[in-house]
Amino acid sequence: MADLEAVLADVSYLMAMEKSKCMPAARASKKIVLPDPSVRSVMHKYLEKENEVNFDKIFNQVLGYLLFRDFCDNVSEEPVPHLKFYEEIKAYEKTECHDERRKQARDIYDNYIMKEMLSHTHEYSKEAVAHVQKYLMKNQVPVNLFEPYIEEIFHHLRGEPFRKFLESDKYTRFCQWKNLELNIQLTMNDFSVHRIIGRGGFGEVYGCRKADTGKMYAMKCLDKKRIKMKQGETLALNERTMLSLVSTGVDCPFIVCMTYAFHTPDKLCFILDLMNGGDLHYHLSQHGVFNESDMKFYAAEVILGLEHMHKRFIVYRDLKPANILLDENGHVRISDLGLACDFSKKKPHASVGTHGYMAPEVLSKGTPYDSSADWFSFGCMLYKLLKGHSPFRQHKTKDKHEIDRMTLTMNVELPESFSKELRDLLEGLLQRDIDKRLGCKGGGADEVKSHPFFTGIDWNQVYYQKYTPPLIPPRGEVNAADAFDIGSFDEEDTKGIKLTEQDQELYRYFPLTISERWQQEVAETVFETVNTEADKVEQKRKAKQKTRFDADEKDSDCILHGYIKKYGGSFASAWQSRYAKLYPNRLELHTDSGSTKPELVFMDQIEEVSPDFVQFKNEQCVQVRFRDGIRDGKLILTNSDEIGLKEWALSLRAAHKESQELLGSMAKKAGKIYGTEGQRGAADGRQFGGAGAGGGMVIASAGGAGGVIAGSGQKNANGGSN
Repeated sequence: MADLEAVLADVSYLMAMEKSKCMPAARASKKIVLPDPSVRSVMHKYLEKENEVNFDKIFNQVLGYLLFRDFCDNVSEEPVPHLKFYEEIKAYEKTECHDERRKQARDIYDNYIMKEMLSHTHEYSKEAVAHVQKYLMKNQVPVNLFEPYIEEIFHHLRGEPFRKFLESDKYTRFCQWKNLELNIQLTMNDFSVHRIIGRGGFGEVYGCRKADTGKMYAMKCLDKKRIKMKQGETLALNERTMLSLVSTGVDCPFIVCMTYAFHTPDKLCFILDLMNGGDLHYHLSQHGVFNESDMKFYAAEVILGLEHMHKRFIVYRDLKPANILLDENGHVRISDLGLACDFSKKKPHASVGTHGYMAPEVLSKGTPYDSSADWFSFGCMLYKLLKGHSPFRQHKTKDKHEIDRMTLTMNVELPESFSKELRDLLEGLLQRDIDKRLGCKGGGADEVKSHPFFTGIDWNQVYYQKYTPPLIPPRGEVNAADAFDIGSFDEEDTKGIKLTEQDQELYRYFPLTISERWQQEVAETVFETVNTEADKVEQKRKAKQKTRFDADEKDSDCILHGYIKKYGGSFASAWQSRYAKLYPNRLELHTDSGSTKPELVFMDQIEEVSPDFVQFKNEQCVQVRFRDGIRDGKLILTNSDEIGLKEWALSLRAAHKESQELLGSMAKKAGKIYGTEGQRGAADGRQFGGAGAGGGMVIASAGGAGGVIAGSGQKNANGGSN
């Protein structure tokens, strides 16, 4: 029966992977629904404060680029050939075939450079033209042939095309997607979890599928009770930090990166790249040792993974075949950053890692070290791929102390069967003296890449995974141990462990979304589908409500506008959706139908906008209190969008403060004119609101209310916070 369950688990897992590859959007069991276009007002204000409303910031985001391109191709009244020019250059740079690159170079020159020269528009500099002509005349086509044009293209796109983009519906759509991203709050319900594929010290790893995009991931779940029992809180939080560092920015195809982190009451969850080709330790046991040529392939890809970490001042500390995973095509990634450490501010000195791979300086207690430790481990790993065991684990000894002693004292004797270049490489990597070790003389990974053993390797081709892997994992297999062989933890171990509020507080800022990786996931799966659906909804809404609201309020002094919810109704016990518009002197609350006059809240009638969030109906709120005798003393508003919550709260506080200062100033001036200074004129300007008595100036009519704004959210890679 157990065997049948294992087979069914494997079949379900493999079917999910296959369907995810061919039609991920169709596999999505949840629908992504974009927020209302009115969120543009809130998001624009937020993004401006974050200095995110500029060409470079938006263009360098996956969804920003796609929407800007859509605008240039389909919306812009003026043609924007510069973007197509840029895309042709990028395609040229990625072309590996020299003859094909020569043809592309000639086409680009004829279609863009020569065409521009003949039209005498003078959009590009003479220096850029001369740079390209110099190489083409010699029949040379280097990868960076058109590099001078990139910045000149950007200079043009930053001008009128980008300004028009910001005025378009495509920028509104960008704001909708960005708002969705910044409000991601994941739970287990957002994933379909399949079979277990691995187990570690604190938990298990499962194959899973993201419900709203259909994309397959690995889910690493750490048990909070087990972490507490082993006092591993610092290690768990450090792994999240290390994963966020290597996963943010320029993508590295040779590290198992993280897209999300979230937690439940009893688990910490990392959502990672799924590698379903097994690990090198597993393949060593199945395939046997590798020859020099095959080992060189794995060495080259691992070098680029280590280089990515070291550039971020991270020392990995656990390099070994078991931590090198294969994808379905046979390319490798470094996995499990649980022992990785940041050495940018302080060098580590702890003795951590796997015996037989740890560098001498790691074994020498109290000795600080940096990335040097990884190059020694790299040498040990290469030796194992070639010989089947660590160079310091002779005769299959399992005595850790003996292995450590040999690491600290033994000179490794390399077999004569190894080539001269290979022996020299390993001797350089396995140097006990750090100053003499390859990779530790000031050049880092470049020292290793330039070693004669790697002569003939095109490192750009390695990065783009153009070399054919020596071993391609069999399709239709899980390439992992049987689910029952992997086993599970004994829950009796943690039966007496209780998680307190203090324990949970440790993980308050654990949730994280890596922006560029989420955007890439969306772009590869449901981006077009969701946009098409959103366009249909908006067209229907516009047809029904043609004169509802001016979406941009461009020609008014409107500070902020968009949907919020008012707590009220006949029995003051329900949330009512309102389209709010905030002006310097008032807040307008419009009904969706627009059939009735808006409810008005005047700033002069507000006593205080609370400086901090308060709790109301289990929501974070901003409370606005009224002056005595006005209505019920308060009105409650809510917003489930975290960014919206913050922006409405900040804008209300600012508008109220400025209104009070203005009224106070005007009261003093009136006092001087009418001789009442120091009497009624200084009373916070109250005679200027409501009904002006005795011929006094009326600034705002009576009426209005105050409110509470509410919402919730999590911290993410782009800076949103609780």
